[in-house]
Amino acid sequence: MKNCIFCKIVEKKLPANIIFEDDYFLAFHDIKPAAPVHLLLIPKKHIESINHTDKNDEIWLGKMLLLIPKIAFDNGCKPGIDGGFRIINNCGAAVGQEVLHLHFHILGGFVGS
Repeated sequence: MKNCIFCKIVEKKLPANIIFEDDYFLAFHDIKPAAPVHLLLIPKKHIESINHTDKNDEIWLGKMLLLIPKIAFDNGCKPGIDGGFRIINNCGAAVGQEVLHLHFHILGGFVGS
């Protein structure tokens, strides 16, 4: 999408502190972190939100969700019962989605996490 900030990051037209990339997904540090670890995981394909997915998307969505723990633990979140991380996905402006490109916030590094 022409004016999507995340699409511009995927195309390397805007800088980002990228911490993971493969053929389908990109993860990078949030520029306004709300936690000691605050990462964003996005599909490279532009999709406005989870509300714009359907049954045809279940395989790549599953792969995306399975990446989250790996990305979290590789970037400072502590695994195990005494650790953890939070996942946030906003679907629409009314609930705080600022960039209309599907993304998951991965937050961690809180005391005890």
